[in-house]
This record gives sequence, C-alpha cells and structure tokens, in this order.
Amino acid sequence: MTFFEVKNLSVTRDGERALEHVSFSVQEGESVALIGPNGAGKTTLLRALLGDVPYEGEIVWHKKKKIGYVPQKFDFDKTTPLTVEEFFLVYGKEPRPFWRHSAAADREIRGFLKGVKAEHLIHKSIGEISHGELQRVIIAQAMSGRPNILFLDEPTANIDIEGEKTIYPLLKSVIREASLTSIIISHDLSVVYDFADKVVCLNKKMVCEGSPETVLGSAQLGALYGTGTTLYRHEHKKK
Repeated sequence: MTFFEVKNLSVTRDGERALEHVSFSVQEGESVALIGPNGAGKTTLLRALLGDVPYEGEIVWHKKKKIGYVPQKFDFDKTTPLTVEEFFLVYGKEPRPFWRHSAAADREIRGFLKGVKAEHLIHKSIGEISHGELQRVIIAQAMSGRPNILFLDEPTANIDIEGEKTIYPLLKSVIREASLTSIIISHDLSVVYDFADKVVCLNKKMVCEGSPETVLGSAQLGALYGTGTTLYRHEHKKK
C-alpha cells in the first residue's frame, strides 16, 4: 500500500528554488534514503513533509500519519539541571510537570529507554551524557508518540564512528520491531546501501530513484556528486 506521494513539489526560499518539481512515492513499511550533495534540498524536503515549510505541488497521504522525528541535532542548555527522565517528561510528546509524574509514567519512560538500550541513563544528568547516548534518548522520545512513520535527519551527524556503529543497527531494529515506514537523510553511502529499500537522489531536482543496488552505481553517483565518486562499503552485509 502506498503511504504517501510527493507530486511535482517545489520549495522557494529567500527568492531561490530550494527544490523544483520533485515527485516520488513511498510504500508502507519501506525505508527510503534521501541522498545528494550539500545544499541539494534534502532537509528542505523533510521539512516540507513535516509541514514546516510552504511548498507548491502536492503531498498526498494515503494513510493517516503519526510522525516521529529524530533531528540532526538537538540544541539545549547543557547546564540545565535535568535528568534524562525529567528531560523526557519536559520535552516528550506529551509534556508534563516532571515534579508531579506518576509511577506509571516512570515505567513508560523506562520502557521506551529500554527499547533503545538506554534504560541505565534514566537518572543521569542530560548535560553529562555523550552525544551517542543523547541520540538514543531522542530516538526513544520520537518513539514515545508511537509513530507509524519515522523521519531521521542525519541521525549520527554529531556522533563518533564507534557510536555510529551502534546507532544504525539500533535504528534498524527499532524500525523493524515497530513495523515503521522510515525516511532517512545520510551522507554515508555505505549506510544507505545497508539501511534503505529505496534511494531518492536529489540535487534540487530529482536525479535518480530506485533500489540501492541500482542507484548506487558509479554512473548514477557521478551524475549526483561528480565524476569519480564511488561507493565504499563496510564489511557488514545487508540483511
């Protein structure tokens, strides 16, 4: 079943076209990667899907959407005296006073944190945990609204290589277990190959679209990024 369709979508920002005549569809349960050079309009497209920027054209939702969103970065004052549990309550899908939450709320938060292997962080200060640990908390937050589609904007952009090796398998597991449709932006083509069912190539316009096996060839990557671009794959295998 088709989850949604993007039809002839264009976005103008500051008098310039950020996206022009983009069209593609996403099937229910599909993992789709948006790739392209810096300034190609990937985040703009994601924001249009989120309803955060005006656009021309159509976004047609064939299924009632319930969106979870993992941003590229989450800006907050690290000196704020909040534990992970309190942070979850204040910034969660249903914010509530952290000084008045119930035992049931505590169990629920522990459950979402356990789902991303972060239950041990519940009483840690939010300003003292690592970027990778914070990203796990944000993923748990995104899942707390029980979404049916998950948007991921470069979810490992501020994480070191060792952290990246754990976050992507974790995301794949969360998406699979919850039977989610997912849209991810990533510059790591090896991750895209292993993560995505379909790849949408953007450079303000549609450049190519298809499976990783067909899209991530030298000709297509050359058209998108420039001649000489090739895919380097890590040793792990796609499952």
